[in-house]
Amino acid sequence: MNASDRTPADLLRSALAADPARPLVTFYDDATGERVELSVATFANWVAKTANLLQGELSASPGDRLALLLPAHWQTAVWLLACASVGVTAEVGGDPAAADYVVAGPDALEAGRACSGDRIALSLAPLGRRFAETPAGYADYAVEVPGQGDRFAPFVPVDPGAPTLVVDGMELTGVQLVERARTDAAQLGLGPGARLLTDRSYDTWAGVSAGLYAPLAAGGSVVLCRHLDQLGAEGLAKRVESERVTLTLTD
Repeated sequence: MNASDRTPADLLRSALAADPARPLVTFYDDATGERVELSVATFANWVAKTANLLQGELSASPGDRLALLLPAHWQTAVWLLACASVGVTAEVGGDPAAADYVVAGPDALEAGRACSGDRIALSLAPLGRRFAETPAGYADYAVEVPGQGDRFAPFVPVDPGAPTLVVDGMELTGVQLVERARTDAAQLGLGPGARLLTDRSYDTWAGVSAGLYAPLAAGGSVVLCRHLDQLGAEGLAKRVESERVTLTLTD
C-alpha cells in the first residue's frame, strides 16, 4: 500500500489501483452454507454504492455518527469503508439513541429503533437478499443500494484527523486507524498476497483489524468466517487448504 495513505478509503483506493481483480474479502457463513468472494473491484463497487446511499439519499455528512449494529460480515466491512469514504464516524455496536443514523441486522432491529434519524436494515441473508417484508421504521438496504451510482466522490474532502471509527470504547481517526492497521499487519507477518482466516467478532479492535483493516493495509485479503464452530477441525483444515490461507486467527 502507499505510504501516503491516511484514511481507510485511501487504503481501498490504493488496493484498487494495485490489483483490482485480486480477492479482498471471502465470506463464509457456516450456519447457512453461504460463500461470497469479493474482488477489490467488486468490494469497492459496493462501497461506492453504499457511500452514495449515505451521502446522496440520507444526506449524511462528515462528523455525523452511525451506529453499526451488525456482526462480522462482508456487508459490515462494506459499511465501514463507506462511512470512511463519506467522513461519517462508524460506531460498532454504538448507542442508536445517540447516533444520527443506524444500520442494523435482524437481531438488532428493536434496539435500532431508538435512533431518531434514518434507519437501514440488512437481512444478512445469502446473496444479500432483501427482507420478505421491510421491517417497520427501516429502509431495506437490499432495496435501496442497487440503484446507487458505481462511483463515489465526497462532497467535502474527508479529514484524516477526524474520528472515523469507534469500537469497544476506543475512538480512532483515519490516520490512527491506518497506523494501527499497518502495525498489526507487520506484527502478524502479513504482506502482499497474504490470506488471513478469522472468525473474530467485529466488536473489538483486534477483531475488526484482523477481519478487514490489517489485510487491507498489507495488500492481502481476509477469509471472514461466521459460525465457524459448526465446521469442525477437519472442515477448517480443508478450508485453510482450499482458500490458500497463510494465517489463521480464531477465537
